[in-house]
Amino acid sequence: MNSHQLESHLANLLVVDDTPDNLRLLSTMLSDKGYKVRGVINGEMALKAARSTPPDLILLDITMPQMNGYEVCQHLKADGRTSGIPVIFLSALDQVLDKVKAFAVGGVDYITKPFHLEEVLARVENQLTIQRLQQKLHDQNARLRESEAKEREKAHQLELALQQLQHTQAQLIQSEKMSSLGNLVAGVAHEINNPISFIKGNLSPVREYTEDLLRLVQLYTEDFPNPTAAIQKQLEAIDFTFLRNDLPKLIASMSIGADRIGEIVQSLRNFSRLDQAELKAVDIHEGIESTLMVLQHRLKDEADQTIIKVVKEYEALPKIECYAGQMNQVFMNVLTNAIDALQSQKSWANDADDSSPIPTITICTKLLSNFQVGIYITDNGPGITEEVKPRIFDPFFTTKEVGKGKGLGLSISYAIVVGDHGGQLRCLSVPAQGATLAIEIPIHVKIQLR
Repeated sequence: MNSHQLESHLANLLVVDDTPDNLRLLSTMLSDKGYKVRGVINGEMALKAARSTPPDLILLDITMPQMNGYEVCQHLKADGRTSGIPVIFLSALDQVLDKVKAFAVGGVDYITKPFHLEEVLARVENQLTIQRLQQKLHDQNARLRESEAKEREKAHQLELALQQLQHTQAQLIQSEKMSSLGNLVAGVAHEINNPISFIKGNLSPVREYTEDLLRLVQLYTEDFPNPTAAIQKQLEAIDFTFLRNDLPKLIASMSIGADRIGEIVQSLRNFSRLDQAELKAVDIHEGIESTLMVLQHRLKDEADQTIIKVVKEYEALPKIECYAGQMNQVFMNVLTNAIDALQSQKSWANDADDSSPIPTITICTKLLSNFQVGIYITDNGPGITEEVKPRIFDPFFTTKEVGKGKGLGLSISYAIVVGDHGGQLRCLSVPAQGATLAIEIPIHVKIQLR
């Protein structure tokens, strides 16, 4: 019953006394004052009446046969249906110990017989007022808790909306970034491919023509072993013997160079994967290699000397069914982060300390089961602290200086690996001992909602 109901209805009282005259007197006194009164003459009847229709207040005699008032009160307080009903004890006993026991078993007040009308009414009204105030406080607390729960839910919904907005914004930015990069790479690959195809296509006839000319010169020297002075002078000027030996080697080197440029073009095409936006079975090592090719300028200095060592520990893997272009984005983001970590370490490391380890990135691939593969990219940089580790996949979180990072790479990578491929992306790191980004994806990806 709430406080409004308590204030608007006539209080329901239960009077328990084994003396009929006392019971009649109390019932008449209280009824005349507007209370609804029920009277019973023993403890058993009191318990039944209280449980069937709980009253607002019980006036309970202590001295009764079979079950005294203390025992009745203990039963009432032990029952969840009646434990909250206030009990005023009635007794001719006025010793301190009797009153202490009455309060100890759960009574709220104690009236000594013989009764005085004004005292009984005052004590009854006092307990009913306390009950109303307690109920009002309970209702207010309940409303406050409900209001707080609603506010917490609103705050939670706002937080979820903000996270979704950040995630969507991050995806849009990264998607635009990678689309632009993919188009640029594909365009460069196309422009390089045309002239290199022309060069490769002409190297074979150039080799044949050169061999024919050298055979012709050889025949001339055999048929005319005594050349004229002008011819002899020219042979010495061009060092014909060296030219005859070196020219085929030069053409072979040009052919190797053209093949290498062709491999680079193919790597650029593999990285862009503009024609592979849907699920397709691909060689995951090919994607890693093409990404490393795009990042070569960050792994070597201007003199083409290695400044970051790359160690590859590849296991034989089956082709993986995945979104190839997106997985290449993941490799790009993770490798870029590893390179940034190693370069930041180099910037504060003591150049005079020759004992410092060579900056190294180790790429390890493993067949974890018949259903899953793992790609583990490890750097021996400064590592990631325990405070930072839980946040590295949050959108827009970055430890880099302002203007040097947007905090999108790893959050997008997490969405691609976990959301689009049903895999796992975890960070394993010990400060000052490097970091490992563990990418684990199924061999056969179930189609995700894109």
